[in-house]
Order: sequence, then structure tokens, then C-alpha cells
Amino acid sequence: MISVQDALDAILALATPVGTETVALADAVGRVLAEPVAARLTQPPFATSMMDGYAVKNVEAEPASVFKVIGESAAGHGFDGEIKVGEAVRIFTGAPMPKGADRVVIQEDVYISGKLIHLNPEIDTAIYVRPVGADFAVGDTLPAPRRLTPADISLIASMNVPEVVVAKRPVVAVMSTGDELVAAGSDVGPDQIVASNGLGLQAMLRSFGADVRLLPIARDNIESLTSVFELAHGADVIVTSGGASVGDHDLVATAAQTLGLEQSFYKIAMRPGKPMMAGTMQGSTVIGLPGNPVSSLVCAQVFVLPLLAKMMGLGTPNVLRSAPLAAPISANGPRAHYMRAMLENGEITVLSKQDSGVLSALSKADILVVRPPHDPARDQGEMLSYLPIA
Repeated sequence: MISVQDALDAILALATPVGTETVALADAVGRVLAEPVAARLTQPPFATSMMDGYAVKNVEAEPASVFKVIGESAAGHGFDGEIKVGEAVRIFTGAPMPKGADRVVIQEDVYISGKLIHLNPEIDTAIYVRPVGADFAVGDTLPAPRRLTPADISLIASMNVPEVVVAKRPVVAVMSTGDELVAAGSDVGPDQIVASNGLGLQAMLRSFGADVRLLPIARDNIESLTSVFELAHGADVIVTSGGASVGDHDLVATAAQTLGLEQSFYKIAMRPGKPMMAGTMQGSTVIGLPGNPVSSLVCAQVFVLPLLAKMMGLGTPNVLRSAPLAAPISANGPRAHYMRAMLENGEITVLSKQDSGVLSALSKADILVVRPPHDPARDQGEMLSYLPIA
């Protein structure tokens, strides 16, 4: 068995860049920006009002001052003129500041008498003017790589950029194996279980940015496995679930070897997830995950997501954080343990059920506590490392 870090290093060594493509900004949220975006204009392009009120000369804005209102400035319809001594222009949020004005007195600090405004005896001293370029200037850039958020999309749009260069979506073929498996919604026989791993992996990998192809269930024989493997031809990554152990019916590696698999490793000193393999086959990276549902999803978090991240030009998503333990836990064994837990009120609560087949515990968990081999017993309040669950 190899360590988790050695396995991750071996998998990342198999990563090949997926290349780039240009997409419309409307289709770019969640995609990985591959090239920096440069602003084509300055924002705001003119000084604007931050509040509804009256634009005046700041040197004249003394409490109890009186001004003559000579016009109005609204968004898209600025005042065409210049403010002189003793004059004011009614102005609305986002409207251009009139020439000669450098302050907005908010409307709450004013009372109106005909065409005159009177400033209250006590007024807000803030200027309430957003200067030219307060957000960004021509040539300012949004750096890459980064996963584009809704805020990024809005920023790029305001830069007057209609399309962006992003990493292509890695094509991932997901394949579940086992004679006992039936599709969700089927009539389940006495020796059968519902295939949940494929749908769970599809959801995880798709939400991370992959183009996922869910393949038919492969049965525990070489003919079925090789025929389903052939359906994955052309995928950047092939992820299998089940059949990666050493039993008489665990034939995934054997079938893949008939198709040219070059195996990088087999077995990891990790709980859950000992029976796992990786390699390359016909231009695809192959990751063989365990069949137990929790093991499959945990190993995908730890190994497959970092692989996809590297292929798209991102840094690793597995950045460890730390928090105090809410209750004592016992010593760990000889393998690294990724324990299902919840982060509540800033403290870690390790769930009692850690069996690799208990999906209900994984559904409750929002973090994985990462314990190294032979980690000693831990007391309440001690700091533990954890990964947020994707």
C-alpha cells in the first residue's frame, strides 16, 4: 500500500491540460477562466452621485445654507450646464455629477421652499460622490485562473467584455460495476442493491465543472467490462466504481489491462478507500474507486477533484482547515482516516457511524476530518484538520 500523498502525487502526474475555448459571458458562470480579462472602459466613466439629494459646491455646503435649484440630473439624463455660486441641482443615485459640483447633500438634510432648498441646521458631512474609476480603469484585469462566480460575471460585463476564454470541461466517463447492481427505480431482487455510486459521482463531478457521461452498469465478467470500457473511448478521465479489490469477481483492472491499461498504483493506506487504483489507458486517465458508496465518494473528493482541478489549470481544492474538537475521540489505526463529521458552532462533531457503506452519515456530514496514521486519542478542544465536503 502507498500513502495518500503518494497516491495523489501519482494521480496528478497523469493530468493533462484540457485546453481552452471561448464562451459567451452568459454561459461562463462556474467555468474556469483561463486568460485574464482586461477592462475596455473605466467604471464609473464619470463622477456619479451615491445618494438621492442635491448636487452643490462643497465649500458652500454649510448648515442652514440656502440654494436655488436650477435643474435635475438623473441616471442616463445628466444636467446640461454648470453649477455656479449659490446654485444646486436635484440629483438621483447613479446620476452624473453636474459640472462645478463636488458634493451631494442627501435629501433628508434639506427642506424645500419653492425653487429654493434650505440645508438643515445639522447635516451629514459625507460627500456622497463616487469618483471616476472608483471601481476599475481601462486595462485593469481580472486574473486567471479562477472559477467564475456570479459576481465575476457581473464585473466582466461591466468591463464591457461579452465573452471569455475558459478551460474546456474535462470529459469524465463514470462506470459502476457489479452483478448485484440495478438502476434506481427498478424492482430490487433479493440479491440486488440499487446503484447509487454512479449518480453520486456524476453529481459531484458535474458540479465541479466536468462533462460527465454516465455509462451502463458493467457486470462482473471480462466481456461486459471491456464492452462498457469501449463506450468510454475518448473521455479525458474514466472513473470506475467497484471491482477494484482482489476477489474472484473484482475484474476491473484485468479487463482494463486487456485494453492497454498502464497501472500507476494499487491499494492506498487510507480509510475509507483501501482498494483503489490509477493509471492510463488509450489516452484516458483511469481511476478505479472502491465499490462501497462512502469510500467511492470520499476517494473522489480526495483524488478525482484535484485531478480535474489540475487539468483545468486550478490549484488543489483539498486545502486543509482546522477547528477544535467538540468531544473526545479514540486513537487512529495504521491508515489515514477521513472521518465523516459536522462543523457546528465552530466545533467538529465526529459522527458515530463511520462504516463505508453508511450513506446516511455521509449525507449528514459537511466535512471530512483528516487523521494521519497512528494519530493518538484526542481530547475535547484539541485542533483537528478537516476538508470541506464538495
